[in-house]
Amino acid sequence: MAEEKGKKEKIPRQPMPEQAPEVRAKNFDEVPTGQSPETAIKEADRCVQCKNPACVKGCPVGVDIPGFISLVKQGDFTKAITKIWEKNGLPAVCGRVCPQEIQCEENCILGKKGEPVAIGNLERFVADYERKNKKADRPKKAEPTGKKVAVVGSGPSGLTVAGDLILKGHDVTIFEAFHKPGGVLVYGIPEFRLPKEIVFSEIAGLEAMGVKLNCNAVVGRIVSVDELFEQGYDAVYLGVGAGLPRFLNIPGENLIGIFSANEYLTRSNLMKAYLFPEVDTPIIRGKNVITLGAGNVAMDSARTALRLGAEKSIIVYRRSRQEVPARSAEVHHAEEEGVEFHFLTAPTKFIGNDKGRVIGMEGLKMELGEPDESGRRRPIPIEGSEFELECDLVIIAVGAGPNPLLTQSTEGLELNKWKYIVADEKTGKTSKKGVWAGGDIVTGSATVILAMGAGRKAADSIHDYLTWGW
Repeated sequence: MAEEKGKKEKIPRQPMPEQAPEVRAKNFDEVPTGQSPETAIKEADRCVQCKNPACVKGCPVGVDIPGFISLVKQGDFTKAITKIWEKNGLPAVCGRVCPQEIQCEENCILGKKGEPVAIGNLERFVADYERKNKKADRPKKAEPTGKKVAVVGSGPSGLTVAGDLILKGHDVTIFEAFHKPGGVLVYGIPEFRLPKEIVFSEIAGLEAMGVKLNCNAVVGRIVSVDELFEQGYDAVYLGVGAGLPRFLNIPGENLIGIFSANEYLTRSNLMKAYLFPEVDTPIIRGKNVITLGAGNVAMDSARTALRLGAEKSIIVYRRSRQEVPARSAEVHHAEEEGVEFHFLTAPTKFIGNDKGRVIGMEGLKMELGEPDESGRRRPIPIEGSEFELECDLVIIAVGAGPNPLLTQSTEGLELNKWKYIVADEKTGKTSKKGVWAGGDIVTGSATVILAMGAGRKAADSIHDYLTWGW
């Protein structure tokens, strides 16, 4: 084993080709351009096929990572996607947006001394190969059970529940409030990071297996959860995400030219403002843009602003670089494209002109104190460090909360003090009989794969309930 591991360590990690920063910062095409079969096989050959693979333990949905990588090494990409589909119905999505560096790849034994196997890149390659060649058969469904399940929300957790339960023989219908399915995958993540055709292709695979999809269906307004039961559904899964914007509550926040990241990205992504004049969705195209926050959503916003014509795109974050919550790859891409970072900086006021438009931001420099409840060092204002920055567009990307549309209209549903749904961590069961929940509406804003993991647990619990009772 040691000799084999030594040989694998000598094979360098195969880089993913990318558009040049100066080119991609002006377009919405996907940044990485994908691996060739030859480089995918070479990367797969780095895997040492551990007997007790820690990478699998790091995957929230438990993909047989050594199994599919072994098939890639053999050049059998069709069997590889079939192996992934056993646990993950959205591999093209996960290969692009999962934080592999803190999950499966973080546990890879090769990463102890060098670079881990590029598990995410290989997953993406296999999914893309299948989408282009269409050779694999979807997993077989169990015999129909006669049970009906309503899934509210078509984001990553809802899609996972739907995919799992359709395979178990249940009748599944997804109710989506927007006019297109995909949830945060389509309204939140930009085209250059996750092309929408890929999301829709993954969803089409679920529809081909029998999942029904109702868009423009706002559960909590046009139909209630209780009415879904009256319509004959035996179980309901709530995966409505956390799409309510958070604001800073500082002076000037209502000036024209200040967006929540939710609205800014929804206009650009789902409503395709970036395709003007082909699509005439209104959006402000600032020249000097400030984005507040440093998560993945902030990176997406700042990079989108560049592509919409910004001459300067600045991220303002009240902590230091070490506390940045965004994926390192997203920060790296943003820096390459010219996004500026102002760390240890906090806004205190927005400045407007006589027409009510934002023209600047006042702020304070910060220093780090003791860790807070998040484990990160708390930012403390430095007295006398006031400053001003010019801007004509501000994007507030400091998190999101639970939308109350559904929760306020559903009796018997326990919420916590932050108004998220209380659900059992292992099963997704809520306080209301026949109702499960998972993803961001339970945990608050998190990752796609963690939402999928919650969906997997809930689907297993729903199946047990439909089979054996509560």
